[in-house]
Order: sequence, then C-alpha cells, then structure tokens
Amino acid sequence: MRLFLLLFLFPTLSIADNGIERTKSEDGTVEFSNVSPAKKKKPVKTTVIYKYSESDDVTVFTNKKPSHITEFEVLKYDCYACNPDSKIDWYRVRLNPTSFSDAVSQAAKKHQVDPALIRALMHAESAFNPNAVSHKGAQGLMQLMPGTAKELGVQDALIPSQNIAGGAKYIAQLLKRFNGNIQLATAAYNAGPGAVKKYNGVPPYKETEVYVERVGILHKRYQMAL
Repeated sequence: MRLFLLLFLFPTLSIADNGIERTKSEDGTVEFSNVSPAKKKKPVKTTVIYKYSESDDVTVFTNKKPSHITEFEVLKYDCYACNPDSKIDWYRVRLNPTSFSDAVSQAAKKHQVDPALIRALMHAESAFNPNAVSHKGAQGLMQLMPGTAKELGVQDALIPSQNIAGGAKYIAQLLKRFNGNIQLATAAYNAGPGAVKKYNGVPPYKETEVYVERVGILHKRYQMAL
C-alpha cells in the first residue's frame, strides 16, 4: 500500500473552521493556537494527524482536516492547554462563546455547572475540536477517556452533545467531591481525583499546574463573555 505523508508541507495550515491554526517552526515543532503566530515565542511540541483512504491502495496522512470525506481517523491531538512551554497569552487568546450553545446550556442546567466553566474546559482540552483524540485515547470536545465516558453514560464521545453532557456530569461530580473547589476539581479533571487526594491539593505535575491556571483564566474570561 502506498502512503502519502502530507504532514508538514506548509508552515501554517488551518486545521478547523474554528480559527485554530497550526504553526511550524524551523526546528520542525508545531503549536496549535488561535493567537497570531507573531505573538508566539516557543512552539508546543504537539500535532494532530488525520488519516483516511483516498482509494483502495492509497492512504493519506495529513494535518489538515479532510473536507471532502466524512470517514477519517484522528491519530493524535494533545491537550491544548497542558504544555508547560506554551507561550500563548491566555488572557488574550480568542474565546469561543457561541459554538455548541444548546448542548452547553442543557448540560450546565442539568448538572448545575457554570456554563463558563464548561466552555473553559472545552477550550483548554480541545480548542473546540469535536474530533480531537489524544495520544492517550481521550476523545472529543472535553477529552473523555473511553472508560470514563462509559461510566458517565456516553455512548459516542465524538458526538458533541454527548461529550459535553458527559464532561459536564464529570466536572459536577468532581466539584461535589472537592466541596466546590474549582481548582481541585479541574486538577482532578486533568490528573485524576486520586492524584489530588494523594497530594491533598493540586498535584505537583507541571502539566496539571499550568492546566489549572489556564482553565482558571479562561473560566473568568468566559464568565465575562457570556
């Protein structure tokens, strides 16, 4: 079978209709952001690869989301806000207060969760890419692991409404477990409740520490935007 590797052909490619851009530096590393490349100083070492069959004997690997087909695989997509080396200005990164509005409103009301927090988590986890799949297997807008999704009653984590409902239910459970402490709940969302319990606070993992900080920034900004 012939393989066409289309990844890294161009320095910057749009990967979704939500304005997220992929920027490649001279050393070959990439960063996904909706911040202008001119404002970035150091790229994040992460990428997303779409795989699909062009014909019986041609498989295509590309970093641009296919628009001419509906069946494709997302091979890798890392947590948008988890890279400690990211230089994205989280106080200025463009917000998305409108996508999936009905699903967010319904989930927020059902599970008594601030819709601004749901949006902050979606932004941090996937940058509003409903097809996001991490290298660890987390899926969809709120990056639900398959086991967690099953426990939450989510049948297909790549369906936005189901994913949002499951993510809202999960953060609601974590908020209840940690007495409404948003920092601890979001730390548990990233690192697991066991890690938060073990360290009696935000786990000393750099990825989790920056994640909690950035979700906090996004949460306050979405509260003002909604």
